[in-house]
Amino acid sequence: PLLREWRLARRLTQQALAEQAEVSTRHLSFLETGRARASREMTLVLGNALELSLRERNMLLSAAGFAPVYRETALDAEPMQHVRKALDHMLEQQEPYPAMVLDRAWNLLRMNQGAARLFARLLAGRTPDPALLGNLAHALFHPEGLREVIVDWPVLAAVMAERLHREAAVDAELRILRDTVLGYAGVPERLRVPVLDAVPLVATPVHVRAPDGGEARLFTMLTTLGTPLDVTAQELRVEFYFPLDDASEAFLREC
Repeated sequence: PLLREWRLARRLTQQALAEQAEVSTRHLSFLETGRARASREMTLVLGNALELSLRERNMLLSAAGFAPVYRETALDAEPMQHVRKALDHMLEQQEPYPAMVLDRAWNLLRMNQGAARLFARLLAGRTPDPALLGNLAHALFHPEGLREVIVDWPVLAAVMAERLHREAAVDAELRILRDTVLGYAGVPERLRVPVLDAVPLVATPVHVRAPDGGEARLFTMLTTLGTPLDVTAQELRVEFYFPLDDASEAFLREC
């Protein structure tokens, strides 16, 4: 059932997946219905053909009755020292523009001084729950989060909702996150239903306005670690924020 769920989430027919995995459609059908049992090697082949993340490949292996292959190491553990050093270097190089490190569940793990100054200016006069600001999905959708300082919030919320729908398709933890944040007061009901034929935008500018009247229009670039063999390392992402115009650059430098 998990194999079928992931295949459908990626909008692949049995024939298309069978061709990518170089197996017969009949054999793939038997695997999905339980009439045949996948070997460890076949499970890994299918995970690769489906372009699953390392976490998802471990889940598929467990569902097939095999031990996980890929380890998951805490970011603060000794073996991750080189990763932490690289992340800190990237954050520092981004100054004075904001940058932050997130995990797969949108938890904020690290930020540079540029991001800290931006948050401080946007939230001047308010003291939101620190736990709320520790997760960007909650911060974006919660009524007491960043909603009132994002000028184009409806557009950004719709883009974020579609991303949450895609990420939660086969992940129970992310489904809980999605359902929680899209259930907040004031979130349009339509965002709780995925738009399956939506074409993602090339880039989504973020227009923010601070309580002091200052404004900035920003766009983001996303960095992930290449060819990681650790679940934690693969799921890390660094978001860099850049100004779209001179006025926005001045805003960031004034923060």
